Amino acid sequence: MGDMRATDLLLLAAVLVPLALALASVKPWVRRRADVLLLLAPLPGLAAALLVPVGQSVLVVPPPFRLTFALDLPGAVLLGGAALLWLAAGLYAVSYLRADPARGAFSVWWLLTLAGSFAVFLVADVASFYLAYALVSFSAFGLATHDDTAEARRAGKVYLALTVLGEALLIAAFVMLASSATEANPLIRDAVAGLSASPWKAAILALLLVGFTMKMGLFPLHVWMPLAHAVAPVPGSAVLSGIVVKAGVIGLIRFLPGGDAWLDWGAGLMAAGLFTAYYGVAVGLTQRHPKRVLAYSTISQMGVVATVLGAGLKTGDAAVPALAAFYALSHMLLKGAMFLTVGVAAATPRARLAPVLGVAALLGLSLAGLPFTGGALAKYAVKDPMGEGLAGVLLALSAVGTTVLMARYVLLLLNVAKPGADTTDEAVAGTGFAGLSVVPGEGAPWAVLSGLAVLLPFALFTPVTGGSLSILLSLSTLIKGLWPVALGLGVAALIYQKPPRFVELPPGDIIVAAAPLAAAYRALRDGAVALDTVLRRWSTAALALVMLVLVLAYVMAEAVFPPGFAP
Repeated sequence: MGDMRATDLLLLAAVLVPLALALASVKPWVRRRADVLLLLAPLPGLAAALLVPVGQSVLVVPPPFRLTFALDLPGAVLLGGAALLWLAAGLYAVSYLRADPARGAFSVWWLLTLAGSFAVFLVADVASFYLAYALVSFSAFGLATHDDTAEARRAGKVYLALTVLGEALLIAAFVMLASSATEANPLIRDAVAGLSASPWKAAILALLLVGFTMKMGLFPLHVWMPLAHAVAPVPGSAVLSGIVVKAGVIGLIRFLPGGDAWLDWGAGLMAAGLFTAYYGVAVGLTQRHPKRVLAYSTISQMGVVATVLGAGLKTGDAAVPALAAFYALSHMLLKGAMFLTVGVAAATPRARLAPVLGVAALLGLSLAGLPFTGGALAKYAVKDPMGEGLAGVLLALSAVGTTVLMARYVLLLLNVAKPGADTTDEAVAGTGFAGLSVVPGEGAPWAVLSGLAVLLPFALFTPVTGGSLSILLSLSTLIKGLWPVALGLGVAALIYQKPPRFVELPPGDIIVAAAPLAAAYRALRDGAVALDTVLRRWSTAALALVMLVLVLAYVMAEAVFPPGFAP
């Protein structure tokens, strides 16, 4: 490792500290200090994002095994945002789970997921990225299924099945990608540089896109997200939606080829992203609980990120990854704050809910791109890569749908709060609040995170994008940012003047639609098991063996003595 600088140690500590805390939690006396663990673990990652210069790397383990940590601009943006969300959600979780007898196990899953999420933003070699990606993916299962209800177990099965499938696709892509490199475990940038010359480039790109967009929740691989987000505890939902899905985003940023135009592949990713952006809004409008609305909103917003990355892939624009990371940062903080808002609303009597609804409305409008909010800066940052063509217009129109969806989210918060009381069993059943109550002390991390979500992008806009904040004062910029929000609010007002009777699509939508196929699969599986049972009986097996010998004897006779043969 050579002589290491203090900033090198920060890069290592960002991952190793939460990992070490998780391993130390095998001791019961350590698990009992979950409050300290959850607050301490994100601090090295936050320090690394703030203090380590962009472009710095450190070789921890030399080739052929290789373990390399590096901080580039997209990684620094997402690492810093993730650290802030882990810190706020961790502080919230300490209070939220104070009476939960399983809080020690929850803190272990939390720390492992945290370590994996930081690692995917920092590791720079192929094998280490795969390990980090697997860590964040499988550890998040514990957050989603913490309440151990029937709904949580079902969500966990779906999540785990898709996670295993995604990991299998990615490891196949990584093996093919690394096969053209001279080293056993190449740096990601070196492996990707050889993609254009690979004879398997089409297969590699297809596997990468499916594997990473599955984590992001693009249609039709989105089904795990509304199931998992709806049943996880509130702080778990915040990090699942805010951070875990960004493992897919950083995967696309790291592994999609840059610098050269991949026209067809970029157009395909854009089409999938745009469809997902509208699909998430359409299904989200049918939902009747704010957490499920937020889950479908995340699906929609990840469609936006995929569309932007597709535009960069289509044109070969090397600046797009940083812009997509900036947009993802804004979504990360906003969505984390909005999930915590659901918990705060559930603890607030309806008579005193107005301030909570006001914050929720501001967060939702910022997500839609309301001028003079951080969300507006995120929308502006990705405007240039999209251009002024059809894709750019469709992406702008998606903000109208986001506004309508956020209006529904705010109104549904009224159903979570109960008059004159804190949370009740009726309010929390099946929503990830199971048996727990939220106390006023959770308001502080919620308020701080909400403020950061709206304001932090102003501090990062110029360093990340190179643009000037003065553009916000331009009349054309104001009009372009305001009309989708105004139109969305108008549509929402018309809808809720005479609310339509939405038929709620169940979470996981297309899984339910595919239920007949599942029944057919079970029948086929049961038939195969029954056939195997019969074939394994001695009499049946002996008869099958005799028949096989006769067939082989006949084939050999035909080969040795062809027709017309005479001795």
